[in-house]
Amino acid sequence: MTFDLSKIVRPKIFNLEPYRCARDDFTEGVLLDANENPHGPVVKDSNREFVLNRYPDPHQVAFKTKMSELRNSQSVFKDQKITPLSADNLCLGVGSDESIDALIRACCVPGKDKILIMTPTYGMYSICADINDVEIIKVPLIVEDNSFQMNTDKVIETLQGDSNIKIAFVTSPGNPTGALIDIASIEKILSQWQSGIVAIDEAYIDFCSTGGSAAPLVNKYPNLAVLQTLSKSFGLAGVRLGVTFTSKDLSRVLNAMKAPYNISSMASNLVLKALSSESVQTMKDNVQEIVEERERVLKALTSMENVQDTQVGGLDANFIMVRIVDGGKGNNELSKALYYRLATESGVVVRFRGTEYGCTGCLRITIGTHEENSKLIKEFEKKLKELTA
Repeated sequence: MTFDLSKIVRPKIFNLEPYRCARDDFTEGVLLDANENPHGPVVKDSNREFVLNRYPDPHQVAFKTKMSELRNSQSVFKDQKITPLSADNLCLGVGSDESIDALIRACCVPGKDKILIMTPTYGMYSICADINDVEIIKVPLIVEDNSFQMNTDKVIETLQGDSNIKIAFVTSPGNPTGALIDIASIEKILSQWQSGIVAIDEAYIDFCSTGGSAAPLVNKYPNLAVLQTLSKSFGLAGVRLGVTFTSKDLSRVLNAMKAPYNISSMASNLVLKALSSESVQTMKDNVQEIVEERERVLKALTSMENVQDTQVGGLDANFIMVRIVDGGKGNNELSKALYYRLATESGVVVRFRGTEYGCTGCLRITIGTHEENSKLIKEFEKKLKELTA
């Protein structure tokens, strides 16, 4: 008898395809593929000496309090007289990915329960579901009008028709779509479906053109969870810190589940400083610059031959999505060739997204600095002309 690992490891784990991140393909050049903040972190702390022989604060109350105050101050629901957010509404994770996994582990029985996702969407929901042996139900977004909004009635019908669905993930603004989902549609689901959790992933919420975070609503709807990260608008992707806003009851459950010291002393110190009034203003200034550059890049790219003349999805994130066309239709072959030539010949790295639902021929492009964006525009037009000559 010989040892056979496939007989030991759970089948879904043994056959699991890991999430393919942007750095798997290219690591050098003008990196406009991972939705990072080109302006860097809003805080610098290289001179601080940390006490590393002691465990970090397991509760992070100071940071949770400041994060609550920030979202309370920005609330677009103040007229509803909802109880303000407090530290008791928050659970912290190592990036949003740990938060996603924690919600699934908390709410879904392996081999029985399910999650609902709305394609195209962030790939980690499916990977976390597979790891936890949880089935995935898909309800596509509306793609025919390029809005990438939620098919609300279909989602409600699906949720109400399957008692084993315990979480519905809503990515707002969407990835790769960049579209903020209508909050009235989300509230309709929250009101009509009480058998599970609606989890809104708001990684890009600070870049949205209108509206704001749904986080304050967790004290109105006990079946709501809102996920956020400091990776994008705060420029702290390397710190790996995610935030989950929930009712106090669900927050207690999630905090009981987490590893006792999951947030390091260095991360804790940096993110607390990131919420100082000075750093928050820096974040807002950087966001405004990215928003202005977003308009410039979109206008330049959509005016080119073989690029659809309107954006695909929304303008609510620090990236855009454009469709490469041939004969008026999305063309994956041309799009992928352009992506590869930009990376290997021009040193400009974007993300090919043509294989995702409703995204044929699409490239997702992170908005960089003014100089990086200018190089992108120049090389994009040059390489596209070479490919279509």
